[in-house]
Amino acid sequence: MSIRIKGERSLKTPAGLSTRPTPSKVRAAVFNILQSRVYGANWLDICAGSGAMGAEALVRGANQVVGIELSAIACRIVNENWQKVAKSVQSFQVIKGDAVKVLPKLQPQFFDLVYFDPPYQSELYQPVLMVLPALLAEDALVIAEGDRLRPLPDHIGSLTCCDRRQYGQTALTFYRNPRVIPN
Repeated sequence: MSIRIKGERSLKTPAGLSTRPTPSKVRAAVFNILQSRVYGANWLDICAGSGAMGAEALVRGANQVVGIELSAIACRIVNENWQKVAKSVQSFQVIKGDAVKVLPKLQPQFFDLVYFDPPYQSELYQPVLMVLPALLAEDALVIAEGDRLRPLPDHIGSLTCCDRRQYGQTALTFYRNPRVIPN
């Protein structure tokens, strides 16, 4: 199976049901909401799957995209997909591993935009969202994708929900970290 991103570019997806690509209407909605924030941003894609969200960020001018994915096969596909769309001035990295273990190792990097799309029934939401604030740039935005029937809390650690959107069975919860990072 393949999916299409902005500019009618086709991306590969891992075979089988182990990866659930973000639906195209959800991807379009996210990037309509983010519009002017993506260009020049540092983007973190947690549970990257096919890499569609990171690819969309690259196509829209993100400076850097880092993806974390547990599946070795998915990592290979994400890397191929991002190579197709990245310009020479952009950087990207795909890291194979458990997000909870990988995230602390990313310091001292800071990210402006984070997209987190774990398996909906996983227990990853709480531990990942608790670790994220240390990696967030000033005015960063975290978007957690989940099942609309399992709403995420308004507050997780220092993250505070600032918006919620629903698209069919998919719910997006937007978080901000109110702390300011000193320069």
